[in-house]
Amino acid sequence: MKSLLIAGVMSIMFVTAGHADGYWVSGDRITGGCNITTSQPITFSLPAYDGSTDPQYRTSWTSGPYQSLDDAKLARSGIGSCPPPSDPADDKAKD
Repeated sequence: MKSLLIAGVMSIMFVTAGHADGYWVSGDRITGGCNITTSQPITFSLPAYDGSTDPQYRTSWTSGPYQSLDDAKLARSGIGSCPPPSDPADDKAKD
């Protein structure tokens, strides 16, 4: 009985850990900048979306997931198409 209880607790822990999203760095097609988000964005990378100004199609690429906000910031600083943030408020993760 004890082993069954331990197996149940372990399976719940693994399922919970599997749903952790982390942080994602995404390219913003409209502003030309990069965003750090806490959930995986939907990417529209086909050339047909390149001229779109519709906010629904703003994400052109994604990178991640990263375990911490500092890891996502480090990744963003190493991506050539990401300009450095000009406002300290840009360093906060967006949803």
